[in-house]
Amino acid sequence: MAVLSHLRRALLRPPAPATTVYGGAGTLTSSYHHLQVKNYSTKVEDEKKENKNGKWLTLPPFKLTVNGASLGREIAGRRKLTEEGDESTTTTTTAIKWVMRCCPQLPRSLVQKLFRLRQVRRETSEGSTCDKDVQATGSRIKRVSAKDAMKCGDTIYLPITVQALPAEKVECNCSEEELKFLHDLVLYKDSAILVINKPPGMPVQGGIGIKTSLDDLAGTYLRHDFSEPPRLVHRLDRDSSGILVLGRTQLSATVLHSVFREKTIGASNIDLKSEKRFLQRKYWALVLGSPRRPQGLISVPLGKVVMDDGRSERITVVENVSTMSSQHAITEYRVLESSNHGLTWLELSPLTGRKHQIRVHCAEVLGTPIVGDYKYGWQAHKKWNPLVSSNLEEKVEISKRKSLPFGLDLEGGSISDKQPSLHLHCKKMVLPDVSSALERARVSSSDYDFGDIKSLKFGAPLPPHMQRSWDILSS
Repeated sequence: MAVLSHLRRALLRPPAPATTVYGGAGTLTSSYHHLQVKNYSTKVEDEKKENKNGKWLTLPPFKLTVNGASLGREIAGRRKLTEEGDESTTTTTTAIKWVMRCCPQLPRSLVQKLFRLRQVRRETSEGSTCDKDVQATGSRIKRVSAKDAMKCGDTIYLPITVQALPAEKVECNCSEEELKFLHDLVLYKDSAILVINKPPGMPVQGGIGIKTSLDDLAGTYLRHDFSEPPRLVHRLDRDSSGILVLGRTQLSATVLHSVFREKTIGASNIDLKSEKRFLQRKYWALVLGSPRRPQGLISVPLGKVVMDDGRSERITVVENVSTMSSQHAITEYRVLESSNHGLTWLELSPLTGRKHQIRVHCAEVLGTPIVGDYKYGWQAHKKWNPLVSSNLEEKVEISKRKSLPFGLDLEGGSISDKQPSLHLHCKKMVLPDVSSALERARVSSSDYDFGDIKSLKFGAPLPPHMQRSWDILSS
């Protein structure tokens, strides 16, 4: 409200003289080039006066961008046809989205207010193309609505008084130790993606009772000189760990969303022996008991049920899909290692991306709930007996466990504890090189065969509590 009030007062001030914005405190810059304020003359007399008084802040001319969703489908090899033919790899956008893309510093609520107050203008050059000057003869400046589609060469003008708004300052609430901890989580980054080794116990997204989430922390402290915050493209449960991928821009996030979605949509038709896996995820889990077969494919529908308290919910296998809403879920599994203590290490590869898919498949289909999964394996944990290893106890004593950033406890939770933590970790992932695909798509509007896009392979070490459990069972 304070920002909106400041904007309202700023809009009532006399127009500032024409100026050029080069960045710095209180200015607006974009990843494309510096925003500039110029004097334009138009056929409309009132617009002439406003421009001469230097009323407008000029955004970069709009250019067609890559259609992220379509590109994701092409990378997945499942490009869909429309009635008019192949879906284009380029896309237009709305006026409000273009403003937000050029001015990520502006709060979205403030930009929406500008459009509602009809304070945003657009200059359209009739018959112009991306290669022509938008100031060509025949250009017109008119009011523009938030949802109006942008055309190639269109230029957006914002009230110059938004310059007077105080720059949003992000207060660094993290200590040096916490910042170092966050940066140490980064496994890989390029112009399109950011790959993180998520620690167990840290929530991915905010919610009721959650003060600190990885999504918020990454958006504030892991931008790495990008104006846009990284965006989540898939999820990991709070107590699970391992590889988490974020898109570094809105466009790359859209491409990755499409890739993950296409994997799920096409999973039911996959020929496991011949299908090229453009996206692979491999989880390691320690389970109670052992599957009947050393490897196999789980393919069952999953549905959501509300518990008796009316507030909590859980996922379960649906027996009759005609009477209950469900989503098909497919997981490959194989036994990695068995122990004499009734515990088994599994490698699980989800071919679809359903909520709690691996946990439910292990508990309800294989009959081997994951160690530390009290939601889906609470009955099996009633008879839990910790496994003690004197050698490990000498290395890690409870009294000597050091405090970790963000209140995390990564030392405890192994199978030597009375209450073990969830033993589920995203160990490996293979992704298409989205950065390379975007570069190809930007070079030309011509269609490309993205089947030869190289893959990026990632691996994440086991978290301390799972590594300790591995050592205990291996000794």
